[in-house]
Formats: sequence, structure tokens, C-alpha cells
Amino acid sequence: MTDYAPTELANVLKNGLLSFPVTPFDDSLAVDENTLRKHLEWQSSFDVAGLFVAGGTGEGFSLTPEEASRVSAIAVDTVRDGVPVLGSATGNTAQAIASARAAEEAGVDGLLLLPPYLTETTQEGLFAHVSAVLEATSVSVIIYNRANAHYSAETVAKLAEKYPHFIGFKDANGEIEHLARVRALNGDRLIYIGGLPTAETYALPLLKMGLSTYSSAMFNFIPEFALDFYAAVRAEDEPKVNRMISDFVLPYLDIRNLGSGYGVSIVKAGLNAVGRPVGSVRPPLRDLSEAEQDRLATLLSGLTN
Repeated sequence: MTDYAPTELANVLKNGLLSFPVTPFDDSLAVDENTLRKHLEWQSSFDVAGLFVAGGTGEGFSLTPEEASRVSAIAVDTVRDGVPVLGSATGNTAQAIASARAAEEAGVDGLLLLPPYLTETTQEGLFAHVSAVLEATSVSVIIYNRANAHYSAETVAKLAEKYPHFIGFKDANGEIEHLARVRALNGDRLIYIGGLPTAETYALPLLKMGLSTYSSAMFNFIPEFALDFYAAVRAEDEPKVNRMISDFVLPYLDIRNLGSGYGVSIVKAGLNAVGRPVGSVRPPLRDLSEAEQDRLATLLSGLTN
């Protein structure tokens, strides 16, 4: 762990590619700690700006609080120096506070605050929820604008004014007008992260709106491709981006869209295909079928040849 000040962490994260490492499971669906360490060592050997553990792609929603804390601790112990490790917090407010404190105790550099569980809420309720987490931890926090956690530009601004360690806004909704309002009202006070599923698809247009980075799930199994794609986005090399989308990203999406929840399942299938198996997903997710895995393996074979 590096002792990043909030502004220092924000500067590191906004200037490079981000990713969410999977959580490997063994045959009994217990966390496979040895494989997790190997995966994190490999992932952090590349020029990645930050790794978010126990999040969406890491099946954080299926981990027990103890497992999530253990995954965070392993990541802090394993990831090479210079790569920030960010944990996650989710559930109701009391659960999110407990998750945040456990992740901080594990030594993470920052946190992604996922939406509160299930219930709809008001902007006042969201402000109170995020405030409670921010007041319970000293580590830097990024909020995830997704599902029932739809933060208005004004709510984001109130949080930014009150809490110096609130550093970022990650978006998974892709509402252009809303993003414009958040960006216009908050300016450079925050960093803005793309979080739509298979974020590469939207990376170039969102760059022009101030989202200088995004979380890449495919970095898990094809890190060189993911970094090359990100470099093309930051260079605004539209022909190259479009070519990579056409040749790989769209056929990949065709497979991902065959089943609900495949955004996670396909990542583990990709690791299996490249010879770095990490086990199955936990229910209620399910693995790709054998035919779907073969289709992905064929696509990846064409990418590497």
C-alpha cells in the first residue's frame, strides 16, 4: 500500500487504464487464494493505473464480508508497488460502513461505493448514505452511478464540497445529458470513470465528455489488447479504435449478450481460454455453455495469431 493523499490517488487513477480482477474459486466455490495471488501478480505486472478488487467482475456481490476483506488483504499484499488497490463497499448503509472499515483495515488505497441494496431512494437518502460511509473511513471514495444509485449533479457537488476524500464519479448509465450536468457542475474537482458494461465500446465518445479512463474487464485475460485499445482511445485514434471494436469487441459482445450476467462469466471463460483458469462463477451467475466457450476461444485465437 502507498499512502496516497486523495488528490494524488485521483491523479494516478485518471491517467491510466483501470480493471477489476476476478475472484478465483476452487471446485467447491471457495475463494482460491493461491490462484488469486497469481492472477493479481500477473495483472499488476502490466502498466495498469489501479485494480478494484471484490467489485462487480470480482463477484463482490457473492462474497461474504469476511471473504471480501480477505480478498482485499491479499491484493494489498500481492499487487506490485505503484499500483493502487481499491476495495468495494455495498449493501445497506450499515453493511457498507462495515465493508468500508474492513477494506480500510486491510490496507486498501481507496474504495468504490456500489449502490445500496434493492430499495429506491431520494437524493437526500443517497446523500445521507454516502456521507455515512465517508464519515466512517478516511480512505478515498469513488461513487458508482448505477441502478438505484442515480446521483444528481447537485448531490455529487454537495458531497464534493463536504468531503475532501470523495474523489470520483463512476458511471454505468451512459445518460449523456446527466453526465454533462455532473461534469459541468463539478469540473476538475473529481475524476470521471466509465463503467458501462464492456466499457471499450463507449470509451472514445465518453473521453470527449471528460471521462479520461474506464474499467476494463477484458484486461483480466487480454491485458496487452486492453492497454493498446486504451492508448488508442487516449490518442483519439478513431480509425484504430473502430478497427479494434469491429474485429474483436463487437464479436465479443455478441457472445456476452447470449446470457444475463455473462459480463462476469465471459471474463472467467476468457481466462480459461488463455490458459489461466480461475474456476467457475458463483450462483446465481452461470458459466458459459461449452459451445459458447468454444466460440470465445476461437475469437481469442484469431486475436493472438
